[in-house]
Amino acid sequence: MSDATMAILQATVPDPVRDGGLAAAFGWLPSSDAWLGMAVGIGLAAAAGFRVFVPLLVAAVAAKTGVLTLAPGYAWLTGTPALAALGTATVLEVAAYSIPWLDQLMDLLATPIALLAGMLVAASVAVDLPPVLKWGVVLLGAGAAGMTQGATVLARFKATTTTGGTANPVVALGELVGAVGTSLLAVFLPILTVLLGLFLLLLAWKALGGVAFGRRRAAGVPRIRQRPPA
Repeated sequence: MSDATMAILQATVPDPVRDGGLAAAFGWLPSSDAWLGMAVGIGLAAAAGFRVFVPLLVAAVAAKTGVLTLAPGYAWLTGTPALAALGTATVLEVAAYSIPWLDQLMDLLATPIALLAGMLVAASVAVDLPPVLKWGVVLLGAGAAGMTQGATVLARFKATTTTGGTANPVVALGELVGAVGTSLLAVFLPILTVLLGLFLLLLAWKALGGVAFGRRRAAGVPRIRQRPPA
């Protein structure tokens, strides 16, 4: 984890384990490292919905260079075989999504894999957490990955039906930019990434709610029959 990010988090979020108080009453509360790991994990998991292997590769490189701290048992991500495999998988995934007819098949394969990737990357950075809370973060990671993956599937389906697939490479490029950008933000500005994700979730909820309620209102308006001219 970068020193600047840790300094900002420690200055704004008190460490209950260090300061006592509620931690003494309940026995345990998340430390600053735990809060930061949860934010990083959820942000990286959301990026897995754009591209499965990009956030895993970013997390592995960040951990290899000392920017990110991995949870115990995930040091294998920084090994040469894992980095080579993730790099190769990332290149193949990006290339496959650039082919209009193949991207639809990739969506079918990537949807369940994105959930698993979100769970894996969220667990890999969940430090200083008891097993129960760690599983909660893992499930949140799966939900974040599923939400972004669902949004990309809908965007590609709309592009396919309206343009015959000619706009699909543009959608694929946007997804790649989203995956890289979200992954980097999650590593270096995790709190901002979570807040941005909540804001986008609120916008999506309002948009879907407006469509649903708009249809209901339209369905509830009685039709006015016009009388034929005499």
